Amino acid sequence: METQDARKLSAAAQEDLRRRVVRAIVDTGMSKAEAVRTFGVSKTAVFNWMKSYRKRGSPGLAARPQGRPKRFRLKGHQAASTVRIITDNCPDQLKLSFALWTRDAVAELIEERWGIRLSVWTIGRYLKKWGFTPQKPLRRAYEQNPAAVKRWLAEEYPAIAKQAKAENAEIHWGDEMGLRSDHQTGTSYGRKGMTPVIPGTGQRFRCNMISTITNRGRLAFMVFTQSFTAGVMIDFLKRLIRHTNRKVFLIVDGHPVHRSKKVKQWLETHTAPIELFSLPGYSPELNPDELLNQDVKSNALGRRRPQNRTELIDNVRCYLRSTQKQPHIVMNYFKQDDVSYAA
Repeated sequence: METQDARKLSAAAQEDLRRRVVRAIVDTGMSKAEAVRTFGVSKTAVFNWMKSYRKRGSPGLAARPQGRPKRFRLKGHQAASTVRIITDNCPDQLKLSFALWTRDAVAELIEERWGIRLSVWTIGRYLKKWGFTPQKPLRRAYEQNPAAVKRWLAEEYPAIAKQAKAENAEIHWGDEMGLRSDHQTGTSYGRKGMTPVIPGTGQRFRCNMISTITNRGRLAFMVFTQSFTAGVMIDFLKRLIRHTNRKVFLIVDGHPVHRSKKVKQWLETHTAPIELFSLPGYSPELNPDELLNQDVKSNALGRRRPQNRTELIDNVRCYLRSTQKQPHIVMNYFKQDDVSYAA
């Protein structure tokens, strides 16, 4: 007799078959091999049925629900509330044991909030349906004052822009940063399981740069090796006004050098060509010049391997001079959402 696939039978027929096979073995002493030939079922099926019978008795042979098991699903208001929570909060703000919104974090949130336990695969499908994708998050300091940021966007910067137009001044956004030889950006193809090795010098060296950009695509910069001090700041400001035929309104962050007594004294004696304004504290995302910094770190440094400080400085200067000749690149920095107000 050919072996039949009992899975194609109805639940009641499967239960009946199980009971007849087990009864034949237990009550009549039929061997398992003979039961396989007589009833046309597999050895594995007979073995499993006998195992269930010995473990649970007759109830172990009862019919079980067929098809995909029923699972709890989020209702519409539960899904909408979950999306709102993920959008407006970080996990640790809700006292969850995560710093980022991962599938596990969302699963814990749903179980805690709605009492529904879902697998990470189901969570992944929900997140995709809701329009969420895995992304590298931006950092924002706890010390940032949201009220000050709101005031800057709604009142302070519009007033600066209005004043600049009245005085025919040009608004520059400035910042400074350090560049290290061991900074690396990007990925490299390699065989699976074998991390690529990129040769380079084990020495560490660095340089610094200060720059300003405008929403019309103008870029001014200075690369230097010493520490950033009031003297370096003043030297750069002298160069900036020397190469600008309009008054400069320079917007910078709250770095101690920008607020130093020496810089303030110099500015007080040069009010005609330049005026300094400060961004709200801990708000680098409001400064378009930060995007130039990221560009330089990624493309002038991170994807190259300078062998010494001279080569590092040459790479940075070469990249910045190239960017100076392409104003559209600088103008594109102002299209990023956080700084589009300055475009």
